[in-house]
Amino acid sequence: MKTIKKVALALGIAATGLVSAQSSNMNNILKVGVSGGFAVPRENASGAVGVDVAYQHIVTPGVGLGLATGYTQYFGIHSNGNDNNDFGVIPAAALIRIYPQKTGFYFGTDIGYGFITGSGKVARNSAVERPNGGFYLQPEIGFHNKNWNFGIRYQKVFTEGKGEILDQKYNAGNIGATVAYNIPLGK
Repeated sequence: MKTIKKVALALGIAATGLVSAQSSNMNNILKVGVSGGFAVPRENASGAVGVDVAYQHIVTPGVGLGLATGYTQYFGIHSNGNDNNDFGVIPAAALIRIYPQKTGFYFGTDIGYGFITGSGKVARNSAVERPNGGFYLQPEIGFHNKNWNFGIRYQKVFTEGKGEILDQKYNAGNIGATVAYNIPLGK
């Protein structure tokens, strides 16, 4: 829990520094969105829903850099004789987005660390501890305009084999859709 607080504080300080260079010409944007998807592979969860928050600064025409976080709730399933617990993922990530045109197609990724929250056990009928987190990756492609982003993404936390129960691997990943609203920051 102390690590989560430290990362949240660091992200807050970094975002404050980035936001202080505000401009009204859409160079600094707060993105707020929702997402939903299906767990892949479907080992210990069936699906996921989440909220996303990101700060993005357009560093050159067509390239955005920033910070991303949020919360994704995964829904545990009964699989391989295990009654898997629900769990959450909180990313602390950097983002990059490539915008070939002012409106239209975009692509990019979030990369960082994903904190896994919830019950300390993988399943209610098991003593195996769930992982606390791991390397976080979220590639995304989609369509954008001045106000909205509509995308398809793959979200994954790599847990390095932690949380496995016999032949059931621990999975914290989903493929799904995302919608985000762009809030310009500035004067």
